[in-house]
Amino acid sequence: MQRVKDKTIIITGAASGIGRAAAFLCAKHGARVAVTDVSDEDGKKVVKQIQDSGGDAHFWHLNTADEQEVQKVFSEINKKFGKIDVLVNNAGISGVNKPTDEITEAEWDAVMAVNVKGVFFCTKHVIPYLKTNKQGSIINLSSIYGLVGENDIPTYHASKGAVRLMSKTDAMFYAKDKIRVNSVHPGFIWTAFTESFGKRFPGGVEAYRKHMGGLHPLGHMGDPDDIAYGILYLASDESKFMTGSELVIDGGYTAR
Repeated sequence: MQRVKDKTIIITGAASGIGRAAAFLCAKHGARVAVTDVSDEDGKKVVKQIQDSGGDAHFWHLNTADEQEVQKVFSEINKKFGKIDVLVNNAGISGVNKPTDEITEAEWDAVMAVNVKGVFFCTKHVIPYLKTNKQGSIINLSSIYGLVGENDIPTYHASKGAVRLMSKTDAMFYAKDKIRVNSVHPGFIWTAFTESFGKRFPGGVEAYRKHMGGLHPLGHMGDPDDIAYGILYLASDESKFMTGSELVIDGGYTAR
């Protein structure tokens, strides 16, 4: 079954990890996928793989922290595909792992520029297209750390908390336009992003994976597809009565 057949879906940060998995899955289920990322080489590889498997995808370079670039790229996507139905705000960075009192203004601003301002810019400039369609879905990637705290990467946690509340506010603003806005809250997912932390962990990558998996009641870390299926659900009409909600996919982490 093609659950998002004929929908145009923009995915930011789609060259790797969760964004990449979502791009493949949405294309498999009939969507036209706009793969966007700052990594041109990896993004084009994703598009080629989707096209080689019979899917419809195209790549755009996009720095979500640049408002003019967001506006330009979204206009090009709309022109290419004829409409925009869904936006997946997935692009994000972790920032430095320091206590709050040691973080510089520049380090704070770098994370907020992508993780918060990027979500703001992309939402701002997709809304007119969704209003034209008289419906739409915006899916914002937050985190378990948009729900609970931990004693690491405070700027990242602050940014993901902001995304959670931005999602609820926009859900209220645009419900009248039949535009749904929800946030997704992954637990620890095994990607190149999390692997980079493992490389700095005492005992190495496998020790890190075992340790982090043990923090989840299900006993293991998640895979990108675990989150991609949640994104697919929120992009589809199956979730037509869901807005302003948090989709928590975390192996039980926040239930502890």
